[in-house]
This record gives sequence, structure tokens and C-alpha cells, in this order.
Amino acid sequence: MPASELARAIRKKKLSPVEAVDAILARIEALPQVNAYCTVDADGARRAARAAERALLKRGARLGPLHGVPFSVKDLVITKGMRTTFGTPFYRDNVPDEDAPSVARLKAAGAILIGKTNTPTFGWIGVTDNLLFGLTRNPWGLDHTPGGSSGGAGAAVAAGLAPLAIGTDGGGSIRKPAAWCGIFGLKPSHGRIPVYPHAGVWSLSHLGPMTRTVLDAALMLNVCAGPDERDQFSLPAAGVDYVRALKGGLKPLRVAYSDTLGFAPVVDPEVREATAKAARAFRDFGCRLEHVDPQWPSPYDCWRTTFYGGIAARLAPYRDRRGEIDPGLLTIVEEALAYPATKYVQAWIDRLAWWQHARAFFEKWDLLLTPTVACPPLRVGELYATEIDGVPVPRDAGSAFTFAFNMTGQPAASVPCGFTKAGLPIGLQIVGRRFDDATVLRASAAFEAVRPWAHHRPPLLGS
Repeated sequence: MPASELARAIRKKKLSPVEAVDAILARIEALPQVNAYCTVDADGARRAARAAERALLKRGARLGPLHGVPFSVKDLVITKGMRTTFGTPFYRDNVPDEDAPSVARLKAAGAILIGKTNTPTFGWIGVTDNLLFGLTRNPWGLDHTPGGSSGGAGAAVAAGLAPLAIGTDGGGSIRKPAAWCGIFGLKPSHGRIPVYPHAGVWSLSHLGPMTRTVLDAALMLNVCAGPDERDQFSLPAAGVDYVRALKGGLKPLRVAYSDTLGFAPVVDPEVREATAKAARAFRDFGCRLEHVDPQWPSPYDCWRTTFYGGIAARLAPYRDRRGEIDPGLLTIVEEALAYPATKYVQAWIDRLAWWQHARAFFEKWDLLLTPTVACPPLRVGELYATEIDGVPVPRDAGSAFTFAFNMTGQPAASVPCGFTKAGLPIGLQIVGRRFDDATVLRASAAFEAVRPWAHHRPPLLGS
């Protein structure tokens, strides 16, 4: 059930929080092959469910908007009393003594924490595998990856292992798993949901909801958004009810569709066909839609220096323990630690300069639509696409449509828009102006209304 329906059924006492939690825990136990969770707190979840059930029986009790609804947290986000490993053996026994702001706010809204979802070490790559917990598989095809780095969260939502998930996104880590798992994912404006403590890639990292429906994501954003003094880059309260913001039309928004951005080398034909068809739906909403090629220069080198420089800084104290660092990541760490300080500073200068391309573009356009990922889900064992449609591509090709908007901090969502012939999900990315999360959500809801996806279930769930 979507979280919105689950919360309503619980409030009306048609369903017990204990029943909901037990059902989720039973499904997690029944689907070990997905390996979405790295830590499950069954006892803690059941205690919280029983407390939530007792609260329902108290006359006049004030219940939060997500009372009794189970949720998961990516293992890069700290949780009080529950281990947070960041996907690395170096933190295998790390148990924080406080919750991240988003976790605390969901608990205060009545939601029940089930456990932590799997992630690559410090979210370093767009697939989900690490030396502690192994690889996470895609519920739509177990020989494929769910993407990353929020791949455990994406797989959990797709497989029905809790309707709400907290993910993080430093270059596409919410949007790629959302696209490849057939769910909705929102990277809100940078700072919309406060982050604490900050990671090495703090300037690129966003925290956001991963859900089956747009309404569920809006409910999460209502709960989680707002400033926190521990995050000096958190945004002031916007005064927006994101659930109410889903209503209303899109006319006469100006919408651009691009399958190049100027630097995406190639897009898989099935992905291009599905996303172009999805984009045309916006004409039916009364939008002015044009297929454009903004011919932007690639910002990949700038993003890569900033992103991997931050992860290398986190791992520098452990570089003598080479056997406990993923081989692919170790190469990057050694490269980044050799950067001169000026290279990191230059990346910041280049980032500020690149923003002017996006700024000028969004003076004309209200929304930008693109493929979320340039290719279908990779097979397990592949770290990144080496060729697309038979054409050799550079390492950044698969994520060409996502990482740029971490540098600009703009809100961006991925909505399911179709399937490959092999039955694997495809996502459409919707990018909005800075701080205009409401329009991105409204556009996503409008698309969901005419092209609903939540009724689709991975074949795994029927077995």
C-alpha cells in the first residue's frame, strides 16, 4: 500500500501498525535475495508499532501524519542506537547517539523505522555493493543492479519492503535507483531537507524521499523540510504545503525536453523512445513543449574533482588498510589524494561558472525533461556503462543527465515512464528552477495521473 493509504487505514483503525510492521518484516525475510537491507531492527520496530497501536486507543491523542507507517533509512544517514556503517568495514561497529534531522522528524510524525538500506562505500558509485554486506539486486531482474548509491532504498520500495525510504543524492543517487527500480524519487533543492552530519561531498549531497507515489513523497517532504541549526546550509522554511501543491494545472508552463544537454554522448534507443513519448504528455497538460539541445559544456571534471576529492578525504586516514577499501574506489582515492589544492579550488570556480549556463536556460524554461539515466539497468558486476547502443562511452555517460543538477542544487525528480523489452523500468527526469520543488512535484503528480505506475509490481513479488 502507498504510505498515504496506509496512514489513512491506520487512523481509521482498519489496520493496525503492528500488522503493517509484521507484514513488512515478513516480506523482508521472504526476499533475502534482494539484499535491500543491511540492518533490520525487528524488535525495535515492533516495540514502536505496539506503542503506535496504544496511541490509537487513547481518546484525544494527537497523531502525526505518518502514524504507524514503516520507513527505511539509507546507511549513509545516522540513526540513534542503530549502526550506521557508511558501507565500509571501517565503521562496521559505529552506533550513533543521535538521529539525523530527517530521521527524527519522521519518527516525530509517527513513522516507524524498520532498518538501514544498503549502499556502496560513502555512496561512491551508481551501483550498490560493498565489502561489508555484498550486493543489492534489482527486484525487476535479480541479475541486474538497482542502481546506486541509494540502491538498497530503491529496491526496498520497489519490492514492498517499506513504503517510505530516505535516500541521498550526490550525483544521481536517488534518481538513478528510482528510474531503475520503477519508483518515484525526488532530489529536493539543496538544503531543503537538512543534512547532519555533513559528508565529504557535502556541497553536492541532497537528502530526499524515495516512494511508490508522488503523494507519498510530498508527505515526506512536508515532514522533513525546514531549517536545522546543525546544517548551516539548510534553507528557511518555504511555507509550502507540498501535498496541496500537487493540485492544479501546468498550463501555461514552458517545458523543454533534451536527450543530449550538449554533453550526453549517446542514449539507449529504448530509453530515448520511452522518455520522448513521456515528454509529449506535457503538451496535453497545456504546456508549451519543445525539444531542445542547450549545447552545454560537460561539467564532469569539475563534479568528479569535488565528489571524489571529498570521499578521498574521508578515507585518507585508512589508506594503509587497502584490503578494506573496494578496489575500484581505492584507485580513485589514490588519484584524488594526489590532487594539488589548487585543483580542488579550481573545481569550485568552474562550478560557479557552469551555473550560469543553467541560470540562463531556466530564465526561459520552467521545467526541463530528460532521460533520468542514459541506459537501462546494468547487469550485476558492472560498475558503469562501457558502451551504450553499441557505442563505447566514457565513464560519466550513464549519469550524464543527473550529476549536473547536484552542482546547481536544483530540484529534480525521476518518474517511471515505461519499460524495456526485457521488462526493466525506465525513468523520466523532471528538473525545476532553483527552490521550486513545488512545481517539480506538481508536474510529477500530473504525469502520474495520466501515466500511473504504482500498480506495476516486479515479477519477483509474484513468486
